[in-house]
Amino acid sequence: MKKLIAKLVNNNAGYAPLIMRVPVGLTLMAHGSQKLFGMFGGYGLEGTGQWMASIGLTPGYLMALLAGSGEFFGGLFLLLGLLLRPAAAVVAFTMLVALFTVHIHNGLFMANNGYEYALTLAAIAISLVISGAGKVSLDNIIARKV
Repeated sequence: MKKLIAKLVNNNAGYAPLIMRVPVGLTLMAHGSQKLFGMFGGYGLEGTGQWMASIGLTPGYLMALLAGSGEFFGGLFLLLGLLLRPAAAVVAFTMLVALFTVHIHNGLFMANNGYEYALTLAAIAISLVISGAGKVSLDNIIARKV
């Protein structure tokens, strides 16, 4: 178990992941809060679930719970740099699902509900899976203790 934890948290990245983790983590948490809690003008689990069901993502409530949790908790773990690789993988998967189920048919630009935002977040998350959390992270503290 110790080897698995060490493998998950070890990285040689410097400070660059911190620059990506903080704003992306906060942004993801805000988006997840819309889905989970109805904050920031969101519709909460019920409303988001109904919308997801209406576009074919069923059961809608479960899909809203999964998407909202992936965004909120994935964003929190990115922000903290805690178990970053698995968290970033969840975020990347969540963004790719959003990209291919909701945004792809609208073209690139966000002004038309396009996929540029989801693509950017997926690319950042995949980059973080590869690099790890960096020097300023809980993963780095854990790695020193393991």
